[in-house]
Amino acid sequence: MFELEQVSRRFGGTQALHPLDLRVPEGRTTVLLGPSGCGKSTLLRLMNGLLRPDTGRVLFRGQPLRDEDLLTVRQRMGYALQGGGLFPHLTAEGNTTLMARYLKWPPERVKARLHELVELTRFPRDALGRFPGQLSGGQRQRVSLMRALMLDPDVLLLDEPLGALDPMIRYELQGDLRDIFARLGKTVVLVTHDLGEGAFLGDQVVLMREGRIVQRGPLAELERAPADPFVTRFFQAQRLPFPGGQA
Repeated sequence: MFELEQVSRRFGGTQALHPLDLRVPEGRTTVLLGPSGCGKSTLLRLMNGLLRPDTGRVLFRGQPLRDEDLLTVRQRMGYALQGGGLFPHLTAEGNTTLMARYLKWPPERVKARLHELVELTRFPRDALGRFPGQLSGGQRQRVSLMRALMLDPDVLLLDEPLGALDPMIRYELQGDLRDIFARLGKTVVLVTHDLGEGAFLGDQVVLMREGRIVQRGPLAELERAPADPFVTRFFQAQRLPFPGGQA
């Protein structure tokens, strides 16, 4: 789905990403995992063209991301971020259907797709007319997910989508997200700093530190054969059991 070849990115005097290679497989959930400031959100924004690499190139379905193609290509990518990123002057329905209306979908098609997404995300239908400020944090995140899915994209790019939620709401949405991923079978790239969330939602993990990939693969493989002492320390710092059952 995505191939990143020797991509790097600098912000002023800070090297956010050192040159790295990464392949994101189709139909799987890849989790970009690591502490704050490790470069995982930068990597995600390179995938959807919100940032351009200083070196290297990003390929989507075998084709390099080019500036002239970005608007069209982004319609095949759903993007959601922490807090929802909703427009405060639009209702839940207005936020969800924004791009479909911009692309001049027939009203009946918009209505049918909205109905599908409300059912999929378990969003309360009577809240569609509410503005973001009138919604709970969990409801805002469901609207953000519906908006990301509205155009039935090839891939979902999710940047800490549950990071601002309280633990009980986060727990509920984690279960819903895993069910949605399984039901849709889409390619998903999820950014999180939470090991438990990555283990619960991901098929493969890409663990990052200071703009570099430390190790990638199934979480159990990282536990069984850590490539660097940082891998073990990251597990231990989160006070969670290893996948293999060790403390």
